[in-house]
Amino acid sequence: MLVLSRKEGEGICLGDGVVVRVMGISKGVVKLGIEAPKEVLILRSELAEAVKDSNIVASKSAEAPDLGALSKRLKVKQ
Repeated sequence: MLVLSRKEGEGICLGDGVVVRVMGISKGVVKLGIEAPKEVLILRSELAEAVKDSNIVASKSAEAPDLGALSKRLKVKQ
């Protein structure tokens, strides 16, 4: 893992066309801005993990996945 220090307004480049920029820092919370082409999928890591786990469960089950349980886990308002 690469660990970098960045100040507000500074950023890092990831590959071609993706820039992650520090937009603000307040009360221990860092706000990030991500510039990327539209075809680049951007997900919060906890959301990607929940989708992965749901897909694994669904692939092992003959029944349809419980989307209500997934929504509650992700705290999605329906």
